[in-house]
Amino acid sequence: MKTLFIGGVKSGKSRLAEAYILERSVGVKPFYLATTELLDAEMRQRIAVHQERRQTAFITLEEPLNLLETLQACQGPVLVECVTMWLNNRLYHGFSEAAILQELEAALQLPGDFVFVHNEVGLGIIPDNPLARQFADLSGKAAQLMGGHCDKVFFCSAGLMLAMKP
Repeated sequence: MKTLFIGGVKSGKSRLAEAYILERSVGVKPFYLATTELLDAEMRQRIAVHQERRQTAFITLEEPLNLLETLQACQGPVLVECVTMWLNNRLYHGFSEAAILQELEAALQLPGDFVFVHNEVGLGIIPDNPLARQFADLSGKAAQLMGGHCDKVFFCSAGLMLAMKP
Protein backbone atom coordinates (compact mmCIF):
# COMPACT_ATOMS: atom_id res chain seq x y z
CA MET A 1 0.00 0.00 0.00
CA LYS A 2 1.16 3.53 -0.77
CA THR A 3 0.12 6.45 1.45
CA LEU A 4 0.76 10.18 1.10
CA PHE A 5 0.79 12.72 3.92
CA ILE A 6 0.75 16.24 2.49
CA GLY A 7 0.53 19.60 4.24
CA GLY A 8 2.30 22.85 4.94
CA VAL A 9 5.42 23.45 7.00
CA LYS A 10 4.82 22.52 10.66
CA SER A 11 1.39 21.08 9.84
CA GLY A 12 2.12 17.87 11.78
CA LYS A 13 2.46 15.70 8.69
CA SER A 14 5.75 14.07 9.70
CA ARG A 15 4.57 13.19 13.21
CA LEU A 16 1.26 11.86 11.84
CA ALA A 17 3.02 9.82 9.14
CA GLU A 18 5.41 8.34 11.72
CA ALA A 19 2.53 7.28 13.96
CA TYR A 20 0.62 5.91 10.96
CA ILE A 21 3.42 3.64 9.73
CA LEU A 22 4.31 2.47 13.25
CA GLU A 23 0.67 1.49 13.89
CA ARG A 24 0.69 -0.61 10.72
CA SER A 25 4.11 -2.20 11.21
CA VAL A 26 3.35 -4.44 14.17
CA GLY A 27 6.20 -6.89 14.69
CA VAL A 28 8.37 -5.21 12.04
CA LYS A 29 10.62 -2.20 12.45
CA PRO A 30 9.93 0.12 9.52
CA PHE A 31 12.59 2.00 7.60
CA TYR A 32 12.84 5.78 7.83
CA LEU A 33 14.34 7.21 4.66
CA ALA A 34 15.66 10.66 5.62
CA THR A 35 16.29 12.77 2.51
CA THR A 36 17.41 16.10 3.95
CA GLU A 37 20.97 17.19 3.30
CA LEU A 38 22.67 18.82 6.25
CA LEU A 39 23.53 22.25 4.87
CA ASP A 40 23.44 24.64 7.82
CA ALA A 41 22.86 24.97 11.57
CA GLU A 42 19.12 25.58 11.23
CA MET A 43 18.68 22.36 9.21
CA ARG A 44 20.82 20.52 11.77
CA GLN A 45 18.36 21.62 14.45
CA ARG A 46 15.34 20.50 12.39
CA ILE A 47 16.97 17.13 11.75
CA ALA A 48 17.73 16.71 15.45
CA VAL A 49 14.04 17.14 16.30
CA HIS A 50 13.12 14.36 13.89
CA GLN A 51 15.92 12.10 15.17
CA GLU A 52 14.84 12.61 18.78
CA ARG A 53 11.22 11.85 17.97
CA ARG A 54 11.91 8.62 16.09
CA GLN A 55 14.76 7.39 18.34
CA THR A 56 14.99 3.61 17.89
CA ALA A 57 11.50 2.98 16.49
CA PHE A 58 12.84 2.95 12.91
CA ILE A 59 15.77 1.70 10.87
CA THR A 60 17.11 5.02 9.64
CA LEU A 61 18.58 5.42 6.18
CA GLU A 62 19.97 8.77 5.04
CA GLU A 63 19.89 9.24 1.27
CA PRO A 64 19.32 12.67 -0.29
CA LEU A 65 19.37 11.71 -4.00
CA ASN A 66 18.78 8.05 -4.87
CA LEU A 67 15.15 7.42 -3.95
CA LEU A 68 14.42 4.50 -6.27
CA GLU A 69 17.62 2.58 -5.55
CA THR A 70 17.19 3.01 -1.80
CA LEU A 71 13.54 1.93 -1.79
CA GLN A 72 14.38 -1.13 -3.90
CA ALA A 73 16.88 -2.24 -1.23
CA CYS A 74 14.41 -1.98 1.67
CA GLN A 75 12.81 -5.17 2.89
CA GLY A 76 9.83 -3.85 4.83
CA PRO A 77 7.65 -0.77 5.20
CA VAL A 78 9.32 2.58 4.46
CA LEU A 79 8.55 6.14 5.54
CA VAL A 80 10.02 8.64 3.04
CA GLU A 81 10.67 11.89 4.92
CA CYS A 82 10.44 13.85 2.81
CA VAL A 83 9.78 13.95 -0.91
CA THR A 84 9.95 17.76 -0.89
CA MET A 85 13.57 17.77 0.27
CA TRP A 86 14.41 15.00 -2.21
CA LEU A 87 13.01 17.19 -5.03
CA ASN A 88 15.02 20.15 -3.73
CA ASN A 89 18.21 18.08 -3.59
CA ARG A 90 17.75 16.71 -7.10
CA LEU A 91 17.16 20.20 -8.54
CA TYR A 92 20.16 21.57 -6.63
CA HIS A 93 22.39 18.81 -8.03
CA GLY A 94 21.30 19.54 -11.61
CA PHE A 95 18.84 16.75 -12.38
CA SER A 96 16.20 17.59 -14.97
CA GLU A 97 12.53 17.77 -14.02
CA ALA A 98 11.83 14.88 -16.38
CA ALA A 99 14.45 12.68 -14.69
CA ILE A 100 13.15 13.61 -11.23
CA LEU A 101 9.52 12.80 -12.06
CA GLN A 102 10.54 9.62 -13.87
CA GLU A 103 12.40 8.35 -10.80
CA LEU A 104 9.49 9.26 -8.53
CA GLU A 105 7.02 7.45 -10.78
CA ALA A 106 9.23 4.36 -10.85
CA ALA A 107 9.43 4.45 -7.04
CA LEU A 108 5.64 4.70 -6.80
CA GLN A 109 5.31 1.55 -8.90
CA LEU A 110 7.51 -0.57 -6.62
CA PRO A 111 5.77 -3.27 -4.63
CA GLY A 112 5.68 -2.70 -0.88
CA ASP A 113 4.32 -0.48 1.83
CA PHE A 114 5.49 3.12 1.51
CA VAL A 115 4.42 6.27 3.33
CA PHE A 116 5.46 9.49 1.61
CA VAL A 117 5.62 12.90 3.31
CA HIS A 118 5.38 15.97 1.09
CA ASN A 119 4.99 19.72 1.66
CA GLU A 120 2.08 21.42 -0.01
CA VAL A 121 3.74 24.49 -1.49
CA GLY A 122 1.00 25.52 -3.91
CA LEU A 123 -1.36 27.28 -1.50
CA GLY A 124 0.55 30.56 -1.32
CA ILE A 125 1.46 33.29 -3.74
CA ILE A 126 3.39 32.69 -6.95
CA PRO A 127 7.11 32.96 -6.10
CA ASP A 128 8.99 36.02 -7.33
CA ASN A 129 11.96 34.24 -8.93
CA PRO A 130 12.34 31.59 -11.65
CA LEU A 131 14.02 28.93 -9.50
CA ALA A 132 11.36 29.16 -6.79
CA ARG A 133 8.61 28.98 -9.44
CA GLN A 134 10.31 25.95 -11.01
CA PHE A 135 10.45 24.26 -7.61
CA ALA A 136 6.79 25.07 -6.81
CA ASP A 137 5.68 23.73 -10.20
CA LEU A 138 7.78 20.57 -9.82
CA SER A 139 6.46 20.05 -6.30
CA GLY A 140 2.88 20.35 -7.57
CA LYS A 141 3.53 17.86 -10.37
CA ALA A 142 5.09 15.45 -7.87
CA ALA A 143 2.10 15.84 -5.52
CA GLN A 144 -0.31 15.06 -8.35
CA LEU A 145 1.75 12.04 -9.35
CA MET A 146 1.80 10.73 -5.78
CA GLY A 147 -1.88 11.49 -5.28
CA GLY A 148 -2.71 9.44 -8.36
CA HIS A 149 -0.55 6.45 -7.38
CA CYS A 150 -1.16 6.36 -3.63
CA ASP A 151 -3.96 4.25 -2.18
CA LYS A 152 -4.51 6.74 0.64
CA VAL A 153 -3.88 10.48 0.83
CA PHE A 154 -4.12 12.61 3.98
CA PHE A 155 -4.00 16.40 4.06
CA CYS A 156 -2.46 17.68 7.30
CA SER A 157 -3.03 20.99 9.05
CA ALA A 158 -2.95 22.10 12.70
CA GLY A 159 -1.65 18.68 13.73
CA LEU A 160 -4.72 16.93 12.31
CA MET A 161 -5.19 14.83 9.20
CA LEU A 162 -8.07 14.83 6.79
CA ALA A 163 -8.57 11.81 4.53
CA MET A 164 -8.63 12.99 0.92
CA LYS A 165 -8.38 9.52 -0.56
CA PRO A 166 -9.46 7.00 2.10
